[in-house]
Amino acid sequence: MSVLGYAVTMRVHVESDAISSAGRAAHDISLGALIGGNLFARVAMHPALGLVNDPRDRGRVVNRAWRRYGIVNSLALTSLIAGWVPARLGEARRALLSPRERPLAVGKDLAMCAVAVTGIAAGAQGMRFSRMELGGAVPLEDGSTPSAEASDREASAKRRLNMLGTAHLVSALALAAVNATLAQASFRRPPKRRVLRRRY
Repeated sequence: MSVLGYAVTMRVHVESDAISSAGRAAHDISLGALIGGNLFARVAMHPALGLVNDPRDRGRVVNRAWRRYGIVNSLALTSLIAGWVPARLGEARRALLSPRERPLAVGKDLAMCAVAVTGIAAGAQGMRFSRMELGGAVPLEDGSTPSAEASDREASAKRRLNMLGTAHLVSALALAAVNATLAQASFRRPPKRRVLRRRY
């Protein structure tokens, strides 16, 4: 190989590594945003809303908060999908994976689909729920529980929203677990074998 050819190869390799690293960082940040927002709402914000005196004010606050964080969730979900699809067709394609990594990659495919489907469904249900009353003022006992003043339709919508939120959190945690297992499997592969599998 000529010096020029070697230099071009090295440049492409470095640029590819930089892009892959940026993609992995975006993936981790996006997944963290999805899990963190969901956990914060369940553990902190929703219970704390019980301190608000007016049930309709509780609805206004929780719907306003989720409408704002919905932007973060949408960007995070888009980033996850946009990063994984090309990676799956490129460096994570079957030919470059070890026998141990292949079923894990399929597991990640399934987890990614679950995160996407439950995330989109929860977002759509959340918007539907917030529009049931002017300004999102659906009567609530706290951020997760409909008030006795809420209509049957509103209470049912809130229960569906809670179920979708739970499913989304579980799928996101499953994706994080698969990511960790895949990273460990890749780390344990002998370095020479990893290089050779990517060259041929």
